Amino acid sequence: MAPRKGNLMSVRSDIKVLDATVRDGGLCNNFEFTDEFVTELYKANIKSGVDYMEFGYRASKKMFDPKKFGKWKFCAEEDIRNIVGDNVSDMKISVMADVGRCDFREDFIPKSESVIDMVRVACYIHQIPAAIEMIEYFHTLGYETTCNIMAISQANSEQVDAALEMLGQSSVDVIYLVDSYGSLYPESAGNLAKKYLETAEKYGKLIGFHAHNNQNLAFANTIETMSYGVSYLDATASAMGRGAGNCAMELLLGFLKNPKYNLYSILSFIENYILPLKASGVVWGYDIQYMLTGQLNRHPREAMAFTAENRSDYCEFYTSLLENF
Repeated sequence: MAPRKGNLMSVRSDIKVLDATVRDGGLCNNFEFTDEFVTELYKANIKSGVDYMEFGYRASKKMFDPKKFGKWKFCAEEDIRNIVGDNVSDMKISVMADVGRCDFREDFIPKSESVIDMVRVACYIHQIPAAIEMIEYFHTLGYETTCNIMAISQANSEQVDAALEMLGQSSVDVIYLVDSYGSLYPESAGNLAKKYLETAEKYGKLIGFHAHNNQNLAFANTIETMSYGVSYLDATASAMGRGAGNCAMELLLGFLKNPKYNLYSILSFIENYILPLKASGVVWGYDIQYMLTGQLNRHPREAMAFTAENRSDYCEFYTSLLENF
């Protein structure tokens, strides 16, 4: 049994909390956030002691029509600067770049000229070589980097071992365990975390965790993986994120014992900005259709379509999932 790192009362200085509300939450509303929403979230995160704020994706404008998405799908340098200025806070700024969905050699300037601190490279396990090419490029530009291997619950152990070994030998700073389908339970999430942490120890890397809440386990899985030494923890305000959403920032900040983290400002932001967003019709969060895809370890796209159609015939949906299993 691998020892846990610290206990429920201890403060771990290695913990970094990353707010992914605009990036993962943007998948719920096509990234159509007002500048006021993003500015107030930025301020709330700083006051709450959050370590990183992810502003969205830097997607290719050749592949995605800017007229069909809000600006945080593309995270132009000037748009981020309009919110943060030179970011004279202790909080760092991050964006996500998807393998195959960005023009990374054209759309990134050197870190010395950018307000962005970290680029998170997202990929599926078969795209690891392409992800490493991007990571090495961002490294030469001076950025902190992560590799977020999505849908890890679908990969076999040989694939995971090979991917971790390749990333261990790369310049990446943080390797993320990502429960894209919300199908992991604390025990399985903990076991995977221990595997990732072995690589981290061998190569001097850090490990992160990004949860989805299909089975109401995003927070539980986050603190379980943290207990073994995972140190970069993703969360979103009111759990806003694709489908069933993510680990709720208010749960995580309320749990962490480090006095640098403060709950009040996030609660204020939820009250003043998240509740009106929900009232306007933006939908996310746990529901039975997401539970079913999570239990079956399936991509939530069918559950998202079910939600969009305002369906409630759970038995019919469950039967159709089993028929196509």
